[in-house]
Amino acid sequence: MADFMGMMKQAAQLQAKMQALQNELDAIEVEGAAGGGLVAVTLTGKGELKGVHIDDSLMKPAEREIVEDLLVAAHAEARRKSESLVQDKMKQLTGGLPLPPGLKLF
Repeated sequence: MADFMGMMKQAAQLQAKMQALQNELDAIEVEGAAGGGLVAVTLTGKGELKGVHIDDSLMKPAEREIVEDLLVAAHAEARRKSESLVQDKMKQLTGGLPLPPGLKLF
């Protein structure tokens, strides 16, 4: 019975740490850039789009398709950075404990 109570205590501690991590991820921002920095997007640690920067030199009607492609590329880079950040934070939180593949905690 003591083992069960210990496991419940650990589960409660892990839940509190997970909530703290989610709060931290809301505050963290990562940036992805494309086109040599002509287009940049900012995401939270959870992947929420917070901002877009487009260099003035791209704001020509004939450049619209290029800007659209660069936005997609910049968002993809920021998303990769965000996912990598989450993985690193999870490793720290779980002490390297391997979680089942596909387990979504957010």
